[in-house]
This record gives sequence, C-alpha cells and structure tokens, in this order.
Amino acid sequence: MPTVASYCTTFLKPEMRHIYRQITGLRCYDTFVICKERQSAEMYPMPEGGVELVPGVRSNFIRRFWLKYVRREAPIVYRGEYGVLARLLERRHADLMHVYFGHTGVHLLPFIQRWPQPVVVSFHGMDIQTRAHDSNYESKLRDVLKASTLVLARSDSLLDRLRELGCPENKLRMNRTGIPLDQFPFVQRTAPPDCAWHFVQACRLIEKKGIDDALHAFAMFSAKFPLAHYTIAGDGPLRLKLEKLRDELGLQDKVTFAGFLNGPELCELYQRSHVFMHPSRMTDDQNQEGVPNSMLEAMATGLPVIATRHGGIPEAVRDSVSGILVAERDRAALHEAMISLATDHTRWTHMSVSAAEDVRENFASAAQLAKLEAVYDEAIALKQHV
Repeated sequence: MPTVASYCTTFLKPEMRHIYRQITGLRCYDTFVICKERQSAEMYPMPEGGVELVPGVRSNFIRRFWLKYVRREAPIVYRGEYGVLARLLERRHADLMHVYFGHTGVHLLPFIQRWPQPVVVSFHGMDIQTRAHDSNYESKLRDVLKASTLVLARSDSLLDRLRELGCPENKLRMNRTGIPLDQFPFVQRTAPPDCAWHFVQACRLIEKKGIDDALHAFAMFSAKFPLAHYTIAGDGPLRLKLEKLRDELGLQDKVTFAGFLNGPELCELYQRSHVFMHPSRMTDDQNQEGVPNSMLEAMATGLPVIATRHGGIPEAVRDSVSGILVAERDRAALHEAMISLATDHTRWTHMSVSAAEDVRENFASAAQLAKLEAVYDEAIALKQHV
C-alpha cells in the first residue's frame, strides 16, 4: 500500500476537525503526519508513529552564513529543515506528500521544487489571501502552483482564484469537505409552537464570519419574536468585542456564546435548533470561505441555512431550496430571511429536508475520500511518466 505524508504545520487546531477526518479516513493509503507543533492530541488521537514532529535544527554557523548570505537560500534550507525533512520522508518511504494550506506550501517551496516525489497542495480559504507583511507572497504562491504536481481546493470559488494566480487548468482538482453522516444524522423537526425559534452559528469568531451582521439582524427579529434565541458556538479573537455588541443590543438573555464545542456537542446543539446562520463576507485582505464545514454538518441534521452569496457557500446552499442567500453585509435582508422562515412553516420544513438531502448527495465522507485517493493515484502516475 502506498504511503502519503500529510504535512500540516500545526496538528491540529480545534477548528480543523475536517482535516483530521480526511487524514484518518484514508483506506487505500498508509499515512503519517508531519508537523512542527502538536496540539489537541486528546481531541485528535493518532496511532503510535502516526505523527512526526520536525525538530528545531541547530546548523553550523559558518555553513548557515554561507547558505543564507552567499547562496541566498530560503530559510527552510539555511536553517537545516530541508535536510531533516528529506531524511524523514526517505525513512518513512513516502510515495507522495500532501501539503495542507497554501501558505505552508510557500514555506516548503524550495523543498517542493527539488523533491523527486509528487506533491499535492490543498487550499482551504484564508491561505489564498494576500499577505500585507510579505510583498513577495503572491509571486511565491504562483511558484508553488507551478511546482506542485496537483493543486486541490474546497470550492469552485477557490479554484477560480487559483486560475487567476496562473495555476494550469490541468493541475486543478476539487477537494470537497466530507461529512460523516452517521455523526450528524437527520432529525425531523417541527416548528416551535410558542415561536421560540432557535438560531445557531458555529465558527471561529473572526471578521469574515459576519457575526456582527447576524447579531443586528437577530436583534430586529427578536423584537417580533421575544422568545427566540441565538447560540454562537466557537471562539476567536473577536469574542469580547462581539459579547459587548450583544450587550449593547440588549440581547444578554437571548444570545449565548457557547465557546468551542466538540462534534457530539455540536450535533446536539444542531438537533435542538431550527435555522443555521452563516453571513460570511469578504474582508479587506481578501480572506474568503471555501465551503464552511460547520454549515454542512448543520445541514446534514436538517437545518435550513440563512447565509450570504460568498465564496463557496452557494455551491452547497441552493437558494430558496435548502436555505436563503442574501448579499454580503445586508442586515435588513438577513432579518427578512429570518422572518420568512419563521412565518412560513411549510417552506421551513421543505428546506430542512432539502438541506439534509443535499449534504448526503454531495458531501458524504466516503465518496469524498475516494475522490481524494484517486487524486493521489493520479499524482503518483503523473510523476512516474515525467
């Protein structure tokens, strides 16, 4: 059985559950993880030998000076990481390397350009944005696309951006998020008889998620439906700011910040909710969504979605079928969508069923993992024929 080395700089941040599912779900490939930092080991266990930490390297000062200032080599070379990684891949008999996130590909570029085996780089959303602190980032990203054997992205919108960066069409492949349907089963819901509608959003608390827009829309909604509630699951740098906004809007008793929840906790939250909110928006630094994992998990349980026409969201949510899509930053339209579902129970019920059916048809884990392994097969075959 061939072996794929899955390179992820940090394995794994709590919100990267989808990557863990992908790596551990492989059936036709042996795999191990290469990382610089191990996080959330209890949340994301791996078998013995399943994680290889790249240690800090102490290189000879003279050699390092020569490589850095005379040869003008990249940090990965003059700091000694290149040699460590090469020996590690040789020792583990890796047939292919899958680099998670485009910015990690930029860091590994000198290695990708020289390693004789195939390299697949996958893009997930924020890794395609510009870097204000690095004016050469985009040119290096273009070099990554040129050097990689195949390039994966989670949505058509990300594939379009990769085309704009000059990635050859014959290298581009779709890498949809796979949802384990057994962990997020469909639940037949009924509309709350007392109009106590429960809205939910699960995400990192960052600007592109549009949580402030959702709070303002919910404030308008709750004026008409005072028993409604809105739960926001997740954590992030904007939590204190968003909690302050909640209080300023007088929603202290109507909006709950639940913090980060694990898979079973999220499923339970979805099952007792009625609508999933996800009003994402493009940020000034061009940070955009792929297809949000939490949104797909929620849809699998039967939650209709109120979201924006942003990134890969329209590729998963059929407007007026499995949810309602509005323009980015349009708080009035978000409010109108909430009112629409709360006052048309038949429409809400039909959307609930359609949401679950769409995820089952397009995002089931087994099918997406099979497609990923087919990409690995193709990458190995392409390298053998070079």
